[in-house]
This record gives sequence, structure tokens and C-alpha cells, in this order.
Amino acid sequence: MEAKHTRSINSPLSISTSIPPRDDQKSSPDDSTEKKQRKPLGWKIMPFILGNETFERLGSFGITANFTVYMLTMYNMSVYSIAMLGIWNGLSNFLTVICAFVADAYTGKFLTILCGSFATILGMLMVTLTAVVPNLRPPQCTLEQRNHGQCIGPNKAQLAFLHIALCFLALGGAGIRPCSIPFAVDQFDSTTDKGRKDINSFFNWYYTSFSMVLLITSTLVVYVQTVNWAWGFAIPTVCMVLGLILLFAGSRFYIYVKPEGSVIYSIAQVLLAAYKKRRLQLPCDGVADGVYYDPPLEKTSIVTKLPLSSQCRFLNKGAIIEDINEIKADGGCINPWRLCSIQQVEEVKCLMNIFPVWTSAIISCVSLTGTGTFLVAQALKMDRHLGHNFEVPAPSVGVITMIVNVIFLPIYDRLIVPALENITKQEGGITLLQRIGVGNIWSILAMATAGFVERKRRASTDGVESPIFFMWLAPQLTLMGLFEIFLILGYIEFYNKQFPEHMRSIGNSLVFLTVSVSIYVSSLVITLVHRYTGKDGRPNWLTDDINAGKLDYFYFLIAGLGLLNFMYFLFVASRFRYKATGKKVVAAETYSNVEQDSSI
Repeated sequence: MEAKHTRSINSPLSISTSIPPRDDQKSSPDDSTEKKQRKPLGWKIMPFILGNETFERLGSFGITANFTVYMLTMYNMSVYSIAMLGIWNGLSNFLTVICAFVADAYTGKFLTILCGSFATILGMLMVTLTAVVPNLRPPQCTLEQRNHGQCIGPNKAQLAFLHIALCFLALGGAGIRPCSIPFAVDQFDSTTDKGRKDINSFFNWYYTSFSMVLLITSTLVVYVQTVNWAWGFAIPTVCMVLGLILLFAGSRFYIYVKPEGSVIYSIAQVLLAAYKKRRLQLPCDGVADGVYYDPPLEKTSIVTKLPLSSQCRFLNKGAIIEDINEIKADGGCINPWRLCSIQQVEEVKCLMNIFPVWTSAIISCVSLTGTGTFLVAQALKMDRHLGHNFEVPAPSVGVITMIVNVIFLPIYDRLIVPALENITKQEGGITLLQRIGVGNIWSILAMATAGFVERKRRASTDGVESPIFFMWLAPQLTLMGLFEIFLILGYIEFYNKQFPEHMRSIGNSLVFLTVSVSIYVSSLVITLVHRYTGKDGRPNWLTDDINAGKLDYFYFLIAGLGLLNFMYFLFVASRFRYKATGKKVVAAETYSNVEQDSSI
């Protein structure tokens, strides 16, 4: 083994030297000048992207915000409607991972967003048609028929039409959601201090606009739908069309990052190469020249050149040049399943490093996904009157969280972050994992506060309706808003920055996968609470009559799970190593859309 290493070290082949371009790759001086002028426009191009995002979310959330009520009242469905929506949500979140993989490997982010937008518009048009065309839904059911269970449900054709519409919506959302943020990040120049600060600020403003859309759809759009379903669905559909037009309007100014091919192949190659060379002896630390395969990155890549690290050193064997015959004369690799580059090895390490942090996010999100129904049940038992003539709808109580996000995020971005940066000298004020850790604390405090508020509400009840004002729920909802700002947004930023650049869409899809898994975890917790509480003739904690149950115990249980998860997060965070900042490869070709225009 040592002899083989010696031959590699003394080899005249210089792996780090640049490979000269072929004749067909050479460009004329005019082309070079044009490409050098193609620079990321940053915030100048954001009105197109954020405008498209705003209209898209107004459309998609506007359709689905009140969809359960639509199926109950217009399709005469019962519990099945809720089950179908659950399946649809799970399908949509799962598809985000698949679409993200396709975008990063083959189609590119812009084309994936484009296809997703068309699919979403088609799904919205079909849903709107169900409200406009009477034959696409069951006969209207009167209150008397509903009370006697005599309503006619949808036939197979009507149900199939609705299912197809939901499938288009799921596919469209899966194409748009994981790619939108990475595509926007591509429009900033991350090689400069200003570009990196703009990216940090973008995440905050992105979530601000997201919260504003949720606020609008939860109030104005839902109100229009209660008056007229056809108009309530048509308005979001028009918004989606406007978003697509806005996306097209800026297409000539965008930066289009070239897809890098299947990441699965790259991961498999690293693992197999490391296994095949498992018996090789690693060289001493600091000895790398000539030992490891380290070719230059392609000029059309916009990635960070990662240096060799000592983490998971067994993978480094996959990049050892065992024999000079493994390298072509032009510096290429003869068998990529036996020899991988340092860049490939380090990218696999990035994924292995991120996975434990991702697992810690699942329990954290249970407080977000597993308590919404109980919040509405609490609000129904409280005094929701504002004045003598207006009563706040119970489902609208959650807008307090959205209002907190809309108000606090600009303050955080413009005032708190600069102040923290002056103190800590850290870009963003605090590290990404510190931000996520603070979010975990807000989550625990929110659930503990919810438990104490529920205990006070139940103690003051007269058995029918609690006399306390519904704004008693504001503290826990405010804390939940801070939880979203620090933890949810923290994870979005974390995945976009710590994943290799050509895997950003996959990284962004993990946010939706986390929410999906946390929904199943919260359902499991609720099922176990139902099964093991309420024995000896006593009602369980989560009985239908919350005045007779122990909802406060459930909130305290979620807070306890959050505390245990926070300890786990501290453990994995202490072992996490941020992605190394090596040489940034940003060639002039990267900032041109010459190669990508043909695919748009």
C-alpha cells in the first residue's frame, strides 16, 4: 500500500492544474465580454420573484384555506373529506422531495417552477369549475336534509374530477415550493459580503411576505368564499395567473444555474469507492498533493470548492489515487465508481452532517402541527366578541401568530440583526444553529404557556362556556410566532446554506418533509394519549368536551417532549461542523444564460 502511495505522490500528473478547453468550448472575445456583463441583479430582480411568490401563495392557499368547509357543505362529504385532505397534504409534501431532486439533477429550478405553476393553474381552474358548473358537484343539500342524513354525495365522475384537481394542485405545489427560495438565492452574488448580507435579509423578507399572504387568505379570501364559492376560488386562480405572468416578465434577467446531474449517483459512487479501497492506509494529515483526486470544478458551476476535511475520514479513501492508470491523460477519471473527487467526498460528508440536525426538527414542529385543532376548540369555549355586534370566528384566532410575524420580522432584520452583528461580529448576528436553538426555546415556552392558559380557562368555566376573553390565547400565539421566525425560518436558511449549492432544492424540500413527518408524529402522540389516559371511568385528556378533559396536560406533555428534543438538538449541534469555505468558483459563464436559454 505504501508503495502505491509513493508512486502517486511522485507522479508527474498535476491533478490541480486547469484542463485546457476544447476548441468547441472556446468563446470569442465578444462572447466573453457579454458573459462578464451577466451579473446577479440581487434585489433589483426580487420584485419579479417575490411578486410571483406572493401571487402563487395567494392562489394556492386561497384555494385550500377553506377547502374542508367546501367539501362538507358543497360536496356533502363527512369525515372522508378530512381524510382525503390529509392524504393530499401528505402526497404534496412527499412530492416536493421528488421534484426537488429532478430540478437539481435534470430540469433546473426555473423550468420546474414553470411546470409547477402550469399544473397549479390547471388544478385551480378545475376546482373553480366545480363551484361554477352544478353538474360537477352533488345536488345542494338543505339544512333539514342534512340533519336527517339525507344528503346525496358525489358520484364517481364528480369525485374523480375533484381528485384529479387535487393531484394537479399537489404536483404544482411540489414543483414550486422547494425551488422558489433556491432560485431566488441564485440571483444574489454570494461571493461578496454585500451579496451574503442580502441573502440573509432575503430569508426574513420572504417569510414576512409569506405571513402576510396567510393573513390575507385566512381573513379576506375566506370571507369571500363564505359569500360566494365561485368568486372565492376564481380570485385565487387569477392571482396565480398574474404570478406566472410576473415570473415570465423577469425571465430575461434571471441567473439560471445549470443542473449538475443525479446526486444519488454521486453519493453511491463515493460510498462504493470508499468501500472498494477500505484496506488502503490513509496518508498523514496535511499530505494531500498527488495522493487525492482533486480536479478543478467546471467553469459553468457555481459551487464552493470544498477542502478535504478530517470528518468521516473513512470516506477519504474513495478519493485516494491508488494507481496512476486511474487517471486519464486530460486529468479525468477512468472509473468514477472506484475513484471520486475530494469535492464529491466532501459533499457526501455535508449530507451526513446535516441529517442528525434534520431529525431534531421533527419533534420541534409537533407543537406547530399537532395543536391547531385544540386551539380552535379552546377559542369556541371563550368570549370572542369585539364590541356588541362582531364575534371573531374561532378558526381566525391563529392570525395573531401571523400578525406577530409580519410586525416582528422587519424589526428583527433591520434593527436586531445589525445590533447583534456589532456585538458578536458574526454575520447575521448569531449562527444558524443558535437561531434554531432559540426557536426551540420559544416552542417549549409556547406549549408551557398554553398549558397554564388552558388550566385557567377550564377553572373559570361554568361547564358550558368560559367567560374569559379569547385574547388570553395571545401569549402562546405570540410565542408561536417567535418560534416560526427563529426555528422554521432558521431551518430554511440552514438548509439553503449548508447543502451543496447544486442540491439546494433538495435541501429546501426537507422543510416540507419535516412538516409532513411531524404531522404523523403528532397523530401518533394524540393516539397514544387517547389510548392510555382516561382510565377508571375518567375521560381522557383529549375528550371531545375539552371542559371535561385535561388539555393542559397534553400541552405540558408536548413541552416536555420539546425539552428532551432540545437536549438532543444541543448534542447534535455541538458535533456539527459548518460547511468549509474553500475557494468559490464563479466563472463568467455562470452569470450568463446562454447555456440555459435553450431549456426555457
